[in-house]
Amino acid sequence: MRLIGITGGVGSGKSEVLKYIEEHYYCRVYLADQVAHEVKKPGQPCYRQLVGLLGKGVLSPDGSIDRTVMASRIFVDRKLLQKVNDIVHPAVQQYLMDRVEEARRDPRTELFFIEAALLIETGYKDIVDEMWYVYASEGTRRQRLIKERGYTDQRVTQIMRQQLSEEAFREKSDFILDNDGPLEECLRQIDERLAPFSRREE
Repeated sequence: MRLIGITGGVGSGKSEVLKYIEEHYYCRVYLADQVAHEVKKPGQPCYRQLVGLLGKGVLSPDGSIDRTVMASRIFVDRKLLQKVNDIVHPAVQQYLMDRVEEARRDPRTELFFIEAALLIETGYKDIVDEMWYVYASEGTRRQRLIKERGYTDQRVTQIMRQQLSEEAFREKSDFILDNDGPLEECLRQIDERLAPFSRREE
């Protein structure tokens, strides 16, 4: 089984790439953001630690952590954000490694993909077999985010400033997937890269 990390700037098209791979190859796909929500649920590894750190004011009436309230607290306090990340990131990584071990025991799973914007920053480069960088120019990404997600130009700029530079992404990646043009061209590159692996029956 090949363990592959997928990263890239916001708006680069990582979701489209993974949707295609999931439909056409024998793989498992995990999004780190979704896993992060999972490990914060009541009874999960991070829940008690986060409530202890942030206080009961961060809870919804049903006892779950209110993501909006938590975000409003941590994104104005860098030290608090770091403390939350120090709790959540190791739990996410452990959750994913447990899923990887399960997948390795399943002979049908040939590929395992982990997707996150911060894969490189959070140390996954040392864990995955190869790191893919989904590339799209800043102009293309900006256009997509404004058109498809309704972001303002200012919000796009703020998000982009918090992410790695294109040079840093390229330097740390084993494969550059160019998604700056037509999607069909991007999908062709995927098929070429994954040629050694089985395709699902059409």
